[in-house]
Amino acid sequence: MRAHEAGALHAEGYRGPTWLQLPHDVNALTPSLWAQNVGRSGDGVLQVAGVPVTDLAAKFGTPAYVVDEADFRWRAKEFAKTYDEIFGDLCGGADVYYAGKAFLCTEVARWIRDDGLNLDVCSGGELAVAMRAELPGERIGMHGNNKSLAELEAAVSYGSHGVGRIVVDSFDEIERLARTAARLGRVARVMVRVTVGVEAHTHEFIATAHEDQKFGFSLAGGDAAEAVRRVLAHAPHLELVGLHSHIGSQIFDTAGFEVSARRMVRLHAEVSREHGIEVPELDLGGGFGIAYTSEHDPLTPKNLAVGMAEIVERECRIGGVAVPRISIEPGRAIAGPSTFTLYEVGTVKRVRLDGGAQRRYIAVDGGMSDNIRTALYDADYSCSLASRSSSAAPVLSRVVGKHCESGDIVVKDEFLPGDVTPGDLIAVPGTGAYCRALSSQYNHAPRPPVVAVRDGEARLLIRRETIADLLALDVV
Repeated sequence: MRAHEAGALHAEGYRGPTWLQLPHDVNALTPSLWAQNVGRSGDGVLQVAGVPVTDLAAKFGTPAYVVDEADFRWRAKEFAKTYDEIFGDLCGGADVYYAGKAFLCTEVARWIRDDGLNLDVCSGGELAVAMRAELPGERIGMHGNNKSLAELEAAVSYGSHGVGRIVVDSFDEIERLARTAARLGRVARVMVRVTVGVEAHTHEFIATAHEDQKFGFSLAGGDAAEAVRRVLAHAPHLELVGLHSHIGSQIFDTAGFEVSARRMVRLHAEVSREHGIEVPELDLGGGFGIAYTSEHDPLTPKNLAVGMAEIVERECRIGGVAVPRISIEPGRAIAGPSTFTLYEVGTVKRVRLDGGAQRRYIAVDGGMSDNIRTALYDADYSCSLASRSSSAAPVLSRVVGKHCESGDIVVKDEFLPGDVTPGDLIAVPGTGAYCRALSSQYNHAPRPPVVAVRDGEARLLIRRETIADLLALDVV
């Protein structure tokens, strides 16, 4: 393969990544990539919960994030129910924390409240959403490596007793939180975030438990044990309720959790012996992976729970300690698969490459402002023609956005029908996590709406931004 100044993907002979196979039927949907209630009608139009995407585009415009509400809520309840059952005999059950950073709005926070999950927040803004949704304080965890004084005050002051746990991340924060709790006359419930030194097999930007990064207290260096001592020294203003770890995101097996659990249980036992206390909770994190393309094969909630329960039971038995209450954080695994992004095609262009090869560029009316993950993480996505079926032969295509960046790519490689034309609709699955949350107004592009569909009815969760919204903060 000859090199090309634009990169290897442009070189002669490139036919897509090895996992991307020429489809037998370009109209067929890969079930693992789509929410449960997404399918095609008789005329080939994509529909969700009985509503054609052509109707959604006509009513709400494009681009738009489209949520299969029943799928989202089923995934949430499945995680809560499964982990509670699998860990029931070990420690009375397990608590599941939904990651607000993946996607959060008031209505989603209400779903989490009503469906029995807890909520992780990592900013004052996310905490404000939880408050607006009237989520009980004991079901909220507060993350963040640099929480401001205002954020700590809000967490400690939330409701009648503050949030259920504040995950402390530095010695400075321990002191700041202790002063805040004392001044407000409250007891802040604290978990110590531990960096366990496990390298998750994921992108380096979302691997969070190796030593050289910003999160947590090092286990190997003794900082974690010292953090526990300092929290206990600030009693009664601080109450140690648990130890916390998180090894990364987009993880597809439980191997990393085995090492992490072993080290966390060891610390748990050391704390018990040194201080004569039983730390009540152990959070093993999560960050479970989802299928963005046919390359990915994530585990089911039950398989994940069974694997983690076996690890925890064994390590606690070896360590000679009782199994503490377990909590986990599925991350994108709830929100991610439930949503797709709907775009309209604006232009179709064939670009001649070295050696006579060609690439087809399909430009849509969104891009890196509504999905930065391809540019930020080199993430892979799939997509399908959504507004009709096609009998044309599949053609390797690249779906790009409308922004003034050559890296503004939505889907790097996908086989789409050869007759895709301006005005067609394209749907990209798996965009429920971190797409709206990381969205921007780059090039002054208004952010898309979030539309929930259930039982043949569609409604807005978040409206589309307008030009007036873009100009509203300008001081003239």
